Amino acid sequence: MGEYEPKIEVHFPDSVPAAKGSVVKLECFALGNPVPEISWRRTSGVPFPSKVKMKNSNAVLEIPNFQQEDAGTYECVAENSRGKNTARGNLTTMTDSALSIEENLFWECKANGKPKPSYSWLKNGENIMSEGRIQIENGALSIAALNLSDAGMYQCVAENKHGIIYSSAELMVLASPPSFSKSPLRALLKARSGSEVTLECKPQASPPAISLWKKGNEILQRTERISLLPNGTLKIANVTRRDAASYTCIAKNQFGTASTTGRLLITEPTRITLRPTNMEIIVGESIVLPCQIACDPALDVSFSWAFNGQLIDFQRDGDHFERSISGDLMIRNIQLNHGGKYVCVIDTDVESLSTSAILVVKGPPGPPDKVAVEEITDSTAQLSWTPGRDNGSPITGFIIQARTPFTVGWQAVDTVPEVINGNMLTATVVGLNAWVEYEFRVVARNSVGMGEPSPASAKTRTEDAIPDTAPTDVGGGGGTKSELVITWEPVPEELQNGEGFGYIIAFRPVGTVTWTRAVISTPGVARYVFRNDTIPPFAPFDVKVGAYNNRGEGPFSSIATVYSAEEVPSVAPKRVRARSVSAAQIEVIWEALPTIPERVLGYEVHDTKPDTVGKVRITGNYTLVNVTGLDANTPYYLAVAAFNTAGSGPQSAPINTTTKKPPPGQPPLNVEWTMIGSTLTLHWDPVVAMDTESEVTGYMVGRHRYNDVNIILTNKTTVELSLSANDNYLIQIKALSEGGEGVGSEPIHIHKLSSGSAGLSPMCLSAVLISALLSPSLPCPFSQLVLR
Repeated sequence: MGEYEPKIEVHFPDSVPAAKGSVVKLECFALGNPVPEISWRRTSGVPFPSKVKMKNSNAVLEIPNFQQEDAGTYECVAENSRGKNTARGNLTTMTDSALSIEENLFWECKANGKPKPSYSWLKNGENIMSEGRIQIENGALSIAALNLSDAGMYQCVAENKHGIIYSSAELMVLASPPSFSKSPLRALLKARSGSEVTLECKPQASPPAISLWKKGNEILQRTERISLLPNGTLKIANVTRRDAASYTCIAKNQFGTASTTGRLLITEPTRITLRPTNMEIIVGESIVLPCQIACDPALDVSFSWAFNGQLIDFQRDGDHFERSISGDLMIRNIQLNHGGKYVCVIDTDVESLSTSAILVVKGPPGPPDKVAVEEITDSTAQLSWTPGRDNGSPITGFIIQARTPFTVGWQAVDTVPEVINGNMLTATVVGLNAWVEYEFRVVARNSVGMGEPSPASAKTRTEDAIPDTAPTDVGGGGGTKSELVITWEPVPEELQNGEGFGYIIAFRPVGTVTWTRAVISTPGVARYVFRNDTIPPFAPFDVKVGAYNNRGEGPFSSIATVYSAEEVPSVAPKRVRARSVSAAQIEVIWEALPTIPERVLGYEVHDTKPDTVGKVRITGNYTLVNVTGLDANTPYYLAVAAFNTAGSGPQSAPINTTTKKPPPGQPPLNVEWTMIGSTLTLHWDPVVAMDTESEVTGYMVGRHRYNDVNIILTNKTTVELSLSANDNYLIQIKALSEGGEGVGSEPIHIHKLSSGSAGLSPMCLSAVLISALLSPSLPCPFSQLVLR
């Protein structure tokens, strides 16, 4: 017949009776090609206990010592490579029963066997016969109108000549008065006006109780709106405030009576007074979605919000979401992923309402992708890309940026077309440098702003080309005799346009026609020296510098005039004199050189003893210089020489000069001052110089006001100063000597006059200022202060 799917030839009856303690066997027989594999399972998913056995290649399922927990539906699965088939059987057994008094009992007992078994029943081990309320027929036991004496242990006995089996179950007969202990009415039940109210009356009673309802003290009757169901349930349709009352269910049987009472409260419908509306918002902004209601004050109300079908967790997402007491939803710092449907859910005791809005979040575009260089030349690159998400606002344009090893970060580049609109996905970058490795990226923009840049394209090098940039800042000069020194600013690597880059130096004496050329193949070199004994000193040359690479020669720079090296001055300055000015300064004077063949750019003063002064250079036609920063009371041997770009000429004969002794190291002490009106009178002790110091020749009083400094010189130890009442002053005294200025006294700070009343207080008369600091808080006029 060829291959075919399994066909199960034996099917189980809908219900397969099984006696407790018996051995139950289920057989599954299936045809198929290839031969089907048989497996078993319980439809409840409960695994088989260990006592269950599989026999005959799983064709037979055997359950020894069958018990109540073994009952259920069993499924046989036959499967091969062509498909599978199933068959089910339900194993049943007698189960314990608990019935109310006066109810009816019916137990069915079935068994399989050959010959067909006969049945009998036992109660508490004694045979039961059919009579009156008790009937036995074909193995089934029925008892009408149960009473308490019917309770007991029952057994069904099935037997034939081959054996006997038993199935047992217990019958419990219940008799009790009604009780609402497990199912009382709610003490308060709230219902919305216009809705349907259901009140259930479910007492525990055996036999079942008869129920009636009262509204207040009146027995309820059926009406168009009031339904009294057989099971005791009360239904009131389209309730109004007139239905608000206490309701009592009364249950009764022959053993007693019980009741349960609850109050029904009718509330007005809840209304949503302020709803959220569909909105568009820019990423990063904040918004409040309103959700406000008007409701019956007797109701308990709760608000919740859902976003795209999921309840918002305000603790977990508190960085962005916050709910107010009134129900509004605040969303802070909105992100793109916050766009979607927001639903406000209002739950009360009697109803649930909701309202929703769609929030569209607009943001800058997402990054473009797949930036590729389609074609490249020495100065252009054809690019293509794919757009990113528009994030709620159409893309209006693109900007292309480039990066090379020579740039700092990404730079915008020129393109054709100059403006790339949002519908274009290709453009040509122009103005690139030849033989440079480039990376490109694309940035999109929309009405919200600029988006994130795309990933960078693969690195791509432009083609090489002849240099198009000439060296700049061509100049030179200097050097030694018979040299022409030429310098220039090197061409940056990104402008060299190819490999094999170098420089071509061309020069000629001014006024001649023929150029002399030299080639330098090192790109980083920026200096060339031409040596020839025939070059006259300080002769002018026309000079230009060009660039070249493997593709050819590029442009030359503009022509510059460069002078050849000159010779050092050949004559030393004469009539050199020196004078010690102070402890740290010597004045040197000389006679300017007459006209000589060599240029003189200036003069230098040298100390012929190394490591003392060094060299002081002054440019120009000066014949005097002050050498400063010297040590006090120290001899110096100084000489003067002329110089130019070739170096220094011969030195004059050295002259010997000794610096002055240092100024006194003791400041003026015991400074006393008196202020009368606008006149300040100062007095101090004389400063006495030590043997190693210069003698005091006088004193210098410095009066500082803002950025203005006024110096008063005196050979006395007292001085009078006129001060303005509207200015602040700092006054300091120094001793003067041949060695220079001495150490200054403690500075005196005098603040501007403040307003005050006439008259002189005792505090003013006794004020003494040792540190010479006048406080503006003294309680007397400035013009009346007398300090000693």
